[in-house]
Amino acid sequence: MRIPNHIGIIPDGNRRWAVAKGLTKDKGYEPGLNPAAEVFRLCKEVGVKELTFYGFTTDNTKRPVEQRRAFTESCIKAVYMLSKEDASILVVGNSESPMFPKELLPFTSRKVFGKGGLKVNLLVNYGWEWDLNQLKTANTSKKSISKYIKSSDISRVDLIIRWGGRRRLSGFLPVQTIYSDFYVVDDFWPDFKPEHFYQALSWYNQQDITLGG
Repeated sequence: MRIPNHIGIIPDGNRRWAVAKGLTKDKGYEPGLNPAAEVFRLCKEVGVKELTFYGFTTDNTKRPVEQRRAFTESCIKAVYMLSKEDASILVVGNSESPMFPKELLPFTSRKVFGKGGLKVNLLVNYGWEWDLNQLKTANTSKKSISKYIKSSDISRVDLIIRWGGRRRLSGFLPVQTIYSDFYVVDDFWPDFKPEHFYQALSWYNQQDITLGG
């Protein structure tokens, strides 16, 4: 089986999951922590080299304060949780904004934990316009665009898996995803099952990967 080098994860459906359980929307985020740990474990198991989680966007910060606090705390917990594993961790997002959690500032340059190995990126207070902002003034060519974006330390994404049934990128790494294959899981992220991951890999294995060639 052909394994993607880099998988992007869009963990959607947390609020809808909470409402379906009779909970308030802010209660849908923490149940997404165990799925994140499981995806990390599965990626290491099959030999994925890089993994990027979509934490929250600058647009998400417009949500009610209870939700904003909940998804911010979940992102902090996710980073701390993964820092106990063998991983190379980077948090990418607008760290100059008050919406960026100060607890994650040390992770805005890549840090190696344990034996290192799998590169894990978390997009926190991330906005695609923020990411591409330097391109307005950079004298660059098509081949060097990736050097001038804020997420330049994140490689091209081979496969994106989005939970929650939505079929949109929602601003996820516009440069690195230009040739990504996109697999959608209808179940909500807190209802993650390992078979979601394996089904996505099986689907990816059947795609004709040409990168436009």
